[in-house]
Amino acid sequence: MIRRLRAGHRWGPVSDFDLWQRSLGFAALGFLTLVPLLIVVSAAGAGSGEGFAQWLGDGLGVSEAARGEIERLFALPRQVRRATTAFGLALLAVFGLSFGTVVQSGYEKVWDLSPARWRARWRHVLWLAVLIGLLYLIAVPSLWRDNPARGPISLLCGTLFVWWSQRLLLGGRVGWTALLPGALATVLGLLGLRVFSRLVFSPLIASSAVSYGPFGAFLVIQTWLVAVGVVVFGGALCGRMINDELPRMTRALKRRR
Repeated sequence: MIRRLRAGHRWGPVSDFDLWQRSLGFAALGFLTLVPLLIVVSAAGAGSGEGFAQWLGDGLGVSEAARGEIERLFALPRQVRRATTAFGLALLAVFGLSFGTVVQSGYEKVWDLSPARWRARWRHVLWLAVLIGLLYLIAVPSLWRDNPARGPISLLCGTLFVWWSQRLLLGGRVGWTALLPGALATVLGLLGLRVFSRLVFSPLIASSAVSYGPFGAFLVIQTWLVAVGVVVFGGALCGRMINDELPRMTRALKRRR
């Protein structure tokens, strides 16, 4: 779609960006590598005993009925803690770094940059650690459950994290100012996805669970992860477009004056 809309335009890298394929890779690696790691992290601090299922339900913004179906997919925190070993946790962390590689390669494609050298892989370690720490602080502790400031703080932290993530994973090759529109677009898209999840994914989880059992809820969650990938890379694309078009629009306005 983007290729057709922008055919013949100077946005070559944007036109050639395969948003759907990147989002599918984001969802697949997210479920296979990042989700197991987050399950362990959330279980480590789940004082209420709800663990990752409650965490994921908060992220989707689904109803209580849908949360119940999600809880059936994941083990309870005490079961996770008993089954987790140091070797398993280290293995999950290693495989989780591939998730950062997918995000980085998507950002590099958006900005038409060459892949970073292997020596820059430490950025994936730092990015993954900050991501898990941020999600842990926002979603797990009971301090935030009934705090009215949770929403604004989450929005601010999310914007700063996406902004910083682009800068870090791109190795500082794109300026902070150029990356800000993409960060704002991504956070706004995630807000819209949360509303969409409550209206569409929430009843779909409940109905799919009745028709297909736990596998139905799994399919809906995987679809949601694809949508998150679309928002992440689509927000970066919007930021690139705004950054490219803004100087031209500014010059046009000056000429009219």
